[in-house]
Amino acid sequence: MPKSISRRTVLRGAGVSLALPLLDVMSPSRLLSAAGGSDRTPLRMAFFYVPNGAHMPDWKPQQEGFKYDLPPTLQRLADYRDDINVLSGLTLDGARAHGDGGGDHARSVAAFLTGAHPRKTNGADIQNGISVDQATAQYVGDKTRFASLELGLESSAQAGNCDSGYSCAYASNMSWRGPTNPMSKEIDPGALFDRLFAGQTVKETKRAKSARETYRKSVLDFALEDAKQLHKTLPTVDQRKLDEYLYAVRDVEKRLAGADRLRLDESGVPDYPRPSGVPRELEKHSDLMMDMITLAMQTDSTRILSFMFTNAGSNRSYKEIGVTEGHHELSHHGKSEHKQAEIAKINRFHIERFAYLLNRLRSVREGERTLLENSMIVYGSGISDGDRHNHDDLPILLAGSAAGRIKTGRHIQYENGTPLCNLYLWMMQQMGADAKQFGDSNGVLKV
Repeated sequence: MPKSISRRTVLRGAGVSLALPLLDVMSPSRLLSAAGGSDRTPLRMAFFYVPNGAHMPDWKPQQEGFKYDLPPTLQRLADYRDDINVLSGLTLDGARAHGDGGGDHARSVAAFLTGAHPRKTNGADIQNGISVDQATAQYVGDKTRFASLELGLESSAQAGNCDSGYSCAYASNMSWRGPTNPMSKEIDPGALFDRLFAGQTVKETKRAKSARETYRKSVLDFALEDAKQLHKTLPTVDQRKLDEYLYAVRDVEKRLAGADRLRLDESGVPDYPRPSGVPRELEKHSDLMMDMITLAMQTDSTRILSFMFTNAGSNRSYKEIGVTEGHHELSHHGKSEHKQAEIAKINRFHIERFAYLLNRLRSVREGERTLLENSMIVYGSGISDGDRHNHDDLPILLAGSAAGRIKTGRHIQYENGTPLCNLYLWMMQQMGADAKQFGDSNGVLKV
């Protein structure tokens, strides 16, 4: 058996620190797990939020168990139905008014990962709860370079009046380190790429970025010598894994630079500096972020992340799919067939972007499983029907089998009113957190 190497091994060069995917030589004991050895493959947790609820007739399956028919919106996940569970009946009580009047959109985001009822204010005296990702990071965050990553497609805000007297801090942040500490999102895929693959110090990072701008080189060019030396020592299966990973990194770099529209030199590196900012096209922006999420999880740079497609109550249009009216306005459909059909189109667009991520995660092998199988990923909203603004029977998906802990491929109908935080408590325990209660949980969800 080849000599084992550390899980923390990185490829270095000129300020670049390129983390590696999980290779068999990093944990040879995993090959003996069937004989009683320990499986050292890390487990990941992630949370994806979509605004304004869902068109529930096109979302919720009619049958329970394994033999359910995929409704129209979820048909976009037909290739992944064996990798997901549809969870119905879960409730987010913290998003309800409880005497505070309007503001369901801001409350739904603020409560989605905390289970708390946020204080109604648009001033500096915000008050929420700690979110499940940050609570879990307190237990396992020190095992990775980044304790957690907070990502999205629209910028966070920390002040302002965004929803009926609720602060924009509630409407644009779902990850909270503490009751008064929202975690801002990173929305620039280029900046996220630099965070993942930059050097370990600010000085190294600046040096690497300066060199890339001067010589138009990829991070891989700087780490190439290290990569070649490592490649020689690996068994065939790990050589293939390393090649696939390095190709994925190079591919993302090219797409960040718009390499499909720019002249490449003979080495395949764009003959143009990488632009700052985010792509104008929402689909391209989303897919690049999903690629970055895959790389972050594949390299064990983090095991915990959250992602918001848009902020609460988003009224953006989706002209790329033929929807010219605002999402929020459409969600107040008043049973209009036209508006409900438009909402369903937006729901399908978000699901298609999520399917792109599932495909990327499923393509990465980790021993006997895939990266998707070694994950548990929540997708959903803190509002059910956008017209009613209800917070029960939420549209929730759970993707991945949590390394075999979950039987996937099912629609599970829980008693309506079951706290969403019961699911989070179960997830925390799977991650190794010594938690007995979280948010408004009243038990551990059976999944």
